Amino acid sequence: MTKDELSMVGFEIVAYSGDARSTLLSLLKEMRAGNFEHVEEKLKEADENINLAHQSQTKILQQEARGEDMEMGFIFIHGQDHLMTTILLRDIVDDFINLYEERGNK
Repeated sequence: MTKDELSMVGFEIVAYSGDARSTLLSLLKEMRAGNFEHVEEKLKEADENINLAHQSQTKILQQEARGEDMEMGFIFIHGQDHLMTTILLRDIVDDFINLYEERGNK
């Protein structure tokens, strides 16, 4: 895989992760305001984008595992950073859902 091709995969990961991150942050704002109407829908949307980013990442991991040489560039590494922080945000949002729901039930 060329550096340009790897960069394109990096852009895919950034785009999907960014969409998921935006959805999760929007969900947090809604919950903070007491609106829990769209929780499941937004979590599903975020998860779909995280999965798409993960699929792009997995393609590269599989190729490297097969022994293909790849020249990593900053864009791909940036994509990896986006994906990891978005996955962490997704985990944290689960905790916030529980906290906001408990707070709302008191």
